Amino acid sequence: MLEGSRFVFVGGLHRSGTTPLARLLARHPEIAGISDSGVSEDEGVHLQDVYPPIRAHGGMGRFANDPRAHLTESSPLVSPENAQRLVDAWSPHWDLSRRLLLEKSPGNLVMGRFLQALFPGSALVVVVRHPVVASLALAKWNPWPVSRSGRRHSTLPDLVGHWVRAHELLLEDAPHHERLLVLRYEDLVADAEARLADVARLLGLDTPLPADGIRAGASDRYAQTWDGMRTGSPLARLRRRQVEERWGDAVAAWGYSLDDLGAVGPRESLPAVVR
Repeated sequence: MLEGSRFVFVGGLHRSGTTPLARLLARHPEIAGISDSGVSEDEGVHLQDVYPPIRAHGGMGRFANDPRAHLTESSPLVSPENAQRLVDAWSPHWDLSRRLLLEKSPGNLVMGRFLQALFPGSALVVVVRHPVVASLALAKWNPWPVSRSGRRHSTLPDLVGHWVRAHELLLEDAPHHERLLVLRYEDLVADAEARLADVARLLGLDTPLPADGIRAGASDRYAQTWDGMRTGSPLARLRRRQVEERWGDAVAAWGYSLDDLGAVGPRESLPAVVR
């Protein structure tokens, strides 16, 4: 069994920037990311059979609403045997000569305590992105009205509500974590070197992380879509108003604005447990 302190987990809702961050981390000579696995985005959740994938809980844009998706140290799945099963599933896709072993899956956002219980000393890095941007970016994976698998369309207010619930769980879990770092995607874009230095300190890296893998401007088109909803069709105006009325306060608690998606509050505006 590999030492738990070798493990680095990356989580965050779909379209929040977890993939570019994980790829950037895996470029560091001390970190091995899962590669050439043949599964979507090289996400470890698709390689294992210890815990259910998010599709068992409604899939993207829904899973955090299912209490069964929120795994903690009290889960009956926590055992040395299951920890070893995960290691066995992921190890063929890691360079085990590297000091740190990284696994990235969106669901890690709501099961970090479970992973920490399986791998004591492991680190969790969570990426948070503006809920409207992340929700609008899910459009191509949001069926209309029903997918072949039976998954139904989620409205924009539903998707933002899911974002709120997922991050409520993150705040609930944060005091239980020994090694947790929460990164707002927007802060990472604005000052990649500084925010990646935070990651390097968390992981005890001897050399800096490369800071050239985060693309600026990736949220601009979604901000334009949101702006257009202010004066768009009656349904678009309704959806925007529903988001504002239902979730405005919860969104503002993370330093985000619904008036201007590009306006991000200072890092000090983040909830204290995840600053």
